[in-house]
Amino acid sequence: MPKLTIRLETWPIAGTFTISRSSATESYVLVVELQEGNLVGRGECEPDDTDPAIGHIVAEQIYAVRQQIEQGISQKELLDLLPRGPARNAVDCALWDLACKKQGKPIEAVTGIPPLKPLTTAYTISIDTLDVMAEKAALNKNRALLKIKLNADECLAKINAIHAAAPDAKLIVDANEAWSLTQLQALAPEMAQLGVAMIEQPLPAGNDDGLATYAGPVPLCADESCLDRTSLAFVKERYQFINIKLDKTGGLTEALLLAEEAEKMGLRIMVGCMVGTSLAMAPALIVAQKAEFVDLDGPLLLAKDRENGMRYENSLVYPATPALWG
Repeated sequence: MPKLTIRLETWPIAGTFTISRSSATESYVLVVELQEGNLVGRGECEPDDTDPAIGHIVAEQIYAVRQQIEQGISQKELLDLLPRGPARNAVDCALWDLACKKQGKPIEAVTGIPPLKPLTTAYTISIDTLDVMAEKAALNKNRALLKIKLNADECLAKINAIHAAAPDAKLIVDANEAWSLTQLQALAPEMAQLGVAMIEQPLPAGNDDGLATYAGPVPLCADESCLDRTSLAFVKERYQFINIKLDKTGGLTEALLLAEEAEKMGLRIMVGCMVGTSLAMAPALIVAQKAEFVDLDGPLLLAKDRENGMRYENSLVYPATPALWG
């Protein structure tokens, strides 16, 4: 039976990472380890992007069901034991990793999916002054896909400057709930002219009913509005994409089920991440094999990655080695 260990870690961010609602200079992650003999399965989550104290709350959530976990729980049983969210994500990913170690098989064999391939990932430019964002775009102009964080100010000016600095890069925009419907309707045609391929979560979750009548030229992606499979009926009438993040779904198990059901409903898929290490990106890359857009650049935003981190070459991210996960 597995022995549970939980560890809280702090990883410095390279500079400052700013979105519409917060800024951070460190990433606070929680790592779950499940050990059986000499074999250890690991999983990582980010409980909160600005408050390290939330990590202790998430740890207590896991410790509260420690007995059931250490008695040997399955991924399916875990879905009923813990609610969706970071706690279940870390435990679920540790269970998958341990299963790979015990069976001596890679994650694709254990999950039954085709062999993993490297994928093109976005590189995120967080909110800053127009000049700084344009400078970052210029430094990353050879990347295939740039994800631009925006709030409600200077949106068009910033996208114009970024497009000019990186004219060959495909752009996606993430407003993190900062816009109004009126602003979206005004901005979307202009952004389409600048090559923006998708707008992520323009309106606040819970206040996005008006998107049912949106007919703009840029497709919309639900992030904060799409948590797990229970979100899909609402999302289907308002968005064209969903952004699957394992910290929202509560792990790889639900993420795979969410992707499968979303595809059946005709929704297109993006797979995203929080600012974490390669240990969090590795299981997300499994789901990302089905995705049209991939945003797994967390380690690129950190000052350093953990040992045996995933390989990033230009815009490509490669599957993890078993030394890291899976």
